Amino acid sequence: AVGSTAERAVYDAFAAYRELLAGAGEYLAGRVADLDDVRNRIVARLLGVPMPGVPDSDEPYVLVARDLAPADTALLDPSLVLGFVTEEGGPTSHSAILARALGVPAVVALPGAGELAEGTMIAVDGSTGEIFVNPSDEKKGQLEAAAAERKAALAASTGPGATADGHKVPLLANIGGPADVPAAVEAGAEGVGLFRTEFLFLDDNKKAPSEEKQVVAYRQVLEAFPEGRVVVRVLDAGADKPLDFLTPADEPNPALGVRGLRTLLDHPEVLRTQLTALAKAAEGLPVYLEVMAPMVADRTDAKAFADACREAGLRAKFGAMVEIPSAALRARSILQEVEFLSLGTNDLAQYTFAADRQVGAVSRLQDPWQPALLDLVALSAEAAKAEGKSCGVCGEAASDPLLACVLTGLGVTSLSMGAASIPYVRATLAKYTLAQCERAAAAARAADTADEARRAAQTVLSGE
Repeated sequence: AVGSTAERAVYDAFAAYRELLAGAGEYLAGRVADLDDVRNRIVARLLGVPMPGVPDSDEPYVLVARDLAPADTALLDPSLVLGFVTEEGGPTSHSAILARALGVPAVVALPGAGELAEGTMIAVDGSTGEIFVNPSDEKKGQLEAAAAERKAALAASTGPGATADGHKVPLLANIGGPADVPAAVEAGAEGVGLFRTEFLFLDDNKKAPSEEKQVVAYRQVLEAFPEGRVVVRVLDAGADKPLDFLTPADEPNPALGVRGLRTLLDHPEVLRTQLTALAKAAEGLPVYLEVMAPMVADRTDAKAFADACREAGLRAKFGAMVEIPSAALRARSILQEVEFLSLGTNDLAQYTFAADRQVGAVSRLQDPWQPALLDLVALSAEAAKAEGKSCGVCGEAASDPLLACVLTGLGVTSLSMGAASIPYVRATLAKYTLAQCERAAAAARAADTADEARRAAQTVLSGE
């Protein structure tokens, strides 16, 4: 800008893009911290001052920050980071993702975290979202004992997911493409519960990928899980994943507009090509392929998707994602058209509570422990059981080991999560019987708040 310093011009230039990202839905809004990091590094170079980032340390530490950018996380020494505490962020922020990958506790979106003085002794309990400042010797002993117990259980945890009395709960991986497969296999995933296919379409925002390109990518994933289950979500375009050739640029409220299956039904040729590619990719492979549609609102949506699958010659189970409250309320009706349900708890929470996940003022409503959300999970699971069909969870809720027990108690038949979470969920499930999980689920649903639900489940499972 005329009359501005170079540093001011950088801030002004980035401000417009920052605003665009912040209003573009959960995923892109979660990348605002990345943009801020690039801006701050440019300004630091212009001013001739040290680049912003994580301070060096030779001793183990808990990292406290406003949020973490990719450049920061790439330089961290995993052997020294004991945990994370951030003022901002959420389940999809870099700090939360990295914490899960490293297997260290993390507490995100904690107001006032930045006020902690460097050198303060703190303890972080990622399972409860609590931190303890200058903990007593007794509290430190309790936390260390719990950590040792978790480590031992983790080391002993192998094989398929199951409760202590042998009730099977398949533990599957959420993946975003073939590059995520090795980590899923290494973690012992029993298959894939959510294969996001957007990566193929985001490579070129101007046109859909060819059928041949899709076949190659899908087959890479299917071949990695012989005799396993792979659940593919067809393209979920719109809202936070806009595509120039598919989604309107002038929608006033993309999250409540044409997204997911709605977009594909408006562009049947894109859906047809994707389903045909999946059918060809699965030919001759000993894999249990399942295909599901995002943003299914009712039976009409479910029928339209199932019809499209059959017309494409797809030999697979057809399913619907439950991300809209209407789908949970009418789950049994939807199951007349499809063979399974998969709960996307992230979007389901957003639409249930009319609360944008990137707005800190309503963050308490995003908590997957909210009793109203658990009620919708239970409704869906009960409908599936009544119809003799399956109902899984592929949202962030499944990666919480304690909540995984509650979801199992609600009747969910499989859990899908980031690969790094699988060993922790497997170890925790193995400690409790199905009856204990059911009692914990009932206690959580009887609570009035998310915090009360969490404490109620903990009390039941700890035998207090």
